[in-house]
Amino acid sequence: MQSRNRVLDDMSKLFGNAMGVAQGAKTEAETAMKSMMDRWMADREFVSREEFEAVRGMAQKAREENEALKARLDALEAVTPKT
Repeated sequence: MQSRNRVLDDMSKLFGNAMGVAQGAKTEAETAMKSMMDRWMADREFVSREEFEAVRGMAQKAREENEALKARLDALEAVTPKT
């Protein structure tokens, strides 16, 4: 009976070690894939979400300033008589 428990213990350790190796391989594969995707996106000049949001905010601010200037111009044109 003792030898049977030892065999089961050895098999349990073997499977535990195999799971650890599989987890390590999974982590390494994920890291390699992320690195490859980052390089691929950089080569195609994609922008990050942060860069996109920054430019989007700048465009929104410029649009608002443009609308304010148009409103001022319209008001000035309404006051100034046309010749």
